[in-house]
Amino acid sequence: MNSQQPAGNDAAVMVTVLGTGDAFSSHGRFNAGYLIEAGGYRILMEAGPTILAALKRASIQPADIDLILISHLHGDHFGGVPFLFLEYTYESPRRTRLTIAGPPHLESRSLTLVRGMFPGTEALEIARKSHWIVIEPGDKRRLGPARIAAIRTPHMTRYKSLAFRIEIAGRTIVFSGDTGWTEELVPFAAGADLFLCECTYFESSHLAFHLNYPQLEKERERFQVKRMVLTHLGREVLDRGSEIGMEMASDGMRIEI
Repeated sequence: MNSQQPAGNDAAVMVTVLGTGDAFSSHGRFNAGYLIEAGGYRILMEAGPTILAALKRASIQPADIDLILISHLHGDHFGGVPFLFLEYTYESPRRTRLTIAGPPHLESRSLTLVRGMFPGTEALEIARKSHWIVIEPGDKRRLGPARIAAIRTPHMTRYKSLAFRIEIAGRTIVFSGDTGWTEELVPFAAGADLFLCECTYFESSHLAFHLNYPQLEKERERFQVKRMVLTHLGREVLDRGSEIGMEMASDGMRIEI
């Protein structure tokens, strides 16, 4: 792999869905994780506690990841970070410096996890030497060959939660992160080749910190995207799968853009 190879507009973009479950791993699904590959560059978006198992099940080398993007600081989205550093310590030494980007406090919260979970190992030193980048809502920045924009989602109060818009190799991927309904998602997702949108609930439509299927079904036509795939699927949605009229992601699914 050549991490410096540019991802030109003619490069294929592949998304491997590593985990589509909610915080409860409903129906036995892995926690959040998505690998975006373009021109030899690899972005791991989200790293739930099951991320290492999901990567290895998909025959993806953890050391080949160039950038990790984290949307928010809930354990089912970044709790797998310490396992990656342990992997880099003993099983898959990295050849290049890892970049990790996400909301404020991601670095300090991750280092605290590594200290608590694997004390006395070199995993903490590898974590400290990684390149940590803070992404604020409204930011637009280039990381490697990717252009990344972010907005804040109505999911957390004390800490910031983000949705991402990633442009790479002439394609656009939008990820809602965890979020309640916000009108900002409509223009933010507009024109995307792929929109990965959370859909945690069905009956529990009163819970404003997650999206639910009846609401997404009502608003679907407003999302001017080429392909919309539901993810972060909760028990209510999976129990009523026969009633879902929109495409749902599954663990191990591969999407070519």
